[in-house]
Amino acid sequence: MYTLQLLLVGIILLPLLIDGLPFFHRGRPRGGMVGSPRQRFKHSIHRYKSPSDELWYTQQLDHFNPADIRTWQQRFFVNSDHWKQGGPVFIQIGGEGPADPIWMTEGQWINYAKTHGAICVMLEHRFYGKSHPTEDLSIENLSYLTSEQALADLATFREFFNGKYGISEQTKWISFGGSYPGSLSAWFRLKYPHLVYGAISASSPMTALTDFSEYLVVVRNSLATYDEKCNEVISSTFKLMQDMIKSDVGRKTLQTNFSLCDPIDTQNDVDNFFETVTGNFEGVVQYNKDNRAFEGARATDITIDVVCKTMLDDSQPNILQRMVNVNNMLLKAYSQPCLDAGYMSMLNQLRNTSWSAPSSEGGRQWTYQTCVEFGFFQSSNDAQQPFGNNFPASFFIQQCADIFGSKFDDNLLERGIKFTNAFYGAEGFSGSRVLFVNGAIDPWHALSFTKDPPNNNTAIFLSKTAHCADMYPDAEWDPLELKQARQTISDTIGKWLQ
Repeated sequence: MYTLQLLLVGIILLPLLIDGLPFFHRGRPRGGMVGSPRQRFKHSIHRYKSPSDELWYTQQLDHFNPADIRTWQQRFFVNSDHWKQGGPVFIQIGGEGPADPIWMTEGQWINYAKTHGAICVMLEHRFYGKSHPTEDLSIENLSYLTSEQALADLATFREFFNGKYGISEQTKWISFGGSYPGSLSAWFRLKYPHLVYGAISASSPMTALTDFSEYLVVVRNSLATYDEKCNEVISSTFKLMQDMIKSDVGRKTLQTNFSLCDPIDTQNDVDNFFETVTGNFEGVVQYNKDNRAFEGARATDITIDVVCKTMLDDSQPNILQRMVNVNNMLLKAYSQPCLDAGYMSMLNQLRNTSWSAPSSEGGRQWTYQTCVEFGFFQSSNDAQQPFGNNFPASFFIQQCADIFGSKFDDNLLERGIKFTNAFYGAEGFSGSRVLFVNGAIDPWHALSFTKDPPNNNTAIFLSKTAHCADMYPDAEWDPLELKQARQTISDTIGKWLQ
């Protein structure tokens, strides 16, 4: 769940600048794991406030130190168009990317708000988007970037919001989130059950772990839904590339064919190259056929079917060229002149502590969270997957130390993971009134609850959908099971509100 692309939290796919960062980094695409819907209807110019208007709340920096009185401005958005007297409050939890105000008029939660007469509010996650608690992203300041602080933000915000909008304390709050925000939605209900009555948790990793090798096993299984031969050709091509990269000539050939931005000089470059090329397939699988086209996302037409068809194209006898064709397809879709796979260029970007740096859109912050709280490293350790063995979990731990300092090693991460799982319960989650929604195509489902969640919670497991598919607006190609799941979600909310 090292993409928890991404809790999600969802997912607008922004074109990359040539800045040393791959588009798909630690399971998270640029912009976060849950995208932002494209606006389909213009609102009246006579509105006093538009749902897209930025609003600000004076938030505490450190909720767990009463002597620390420092504050900062946290961004939020409100849509009261569908609010009926006595109706509930729906809160969409922001995640590891900017909170896009278009969610205030689009997405399934707006449909649920129309049905149940809810006022909708979205709170941006600290350290993402425009919600900057500190002057920069130094390691000292990033110590205030934790899931616990984010949950406390939600708790204090709820008190403020009820007062500002004259909402009764008896009014029920329902939380929504996908990917990492999906986890936060469930954890909000767990830790503050007196503040939030029910939670919808989509594509949410619920167990932290260092080596999330099962991620690529699910990628493999999802590719096999097109044809098992797709994995066989991918495996053969990776073995060929692993042989080629042993020689200077082979490296230069790969550098040219894959249009790399930097040469392959070191072993770290080699490992990062293979991890980046694997990321081409990870991103396609994670968001396969999920109706991101409405949100302005790129490459939504590049699906499992497309990449597997390319890898099985017998008219191209050279299997390496087939892999290159997949790479070129994605570079073109994202308007990229070259593929960012250089290890040092990636480190240099992720070491930048400025809010004006490209990595401040979330890359540095999410990397920090995975290095201290979650892990989720999508390693090549499982032999069942076809992408070689060049990026074990230790490769990602090395990145943590190289970016943030030597103390960010496996021991620090293991302590963080033990705390995360003890604090939230992991597989022994004890929260109640949570509905977990997952898709079998999405690799993140391996860390969530897909059937019989603990403590009498409920789960929906969809056989044909990918990451956070239930959150997006309706599309005419939606499978029947997805349409039925959305109705079940609405019906469940209705029962909670009775």
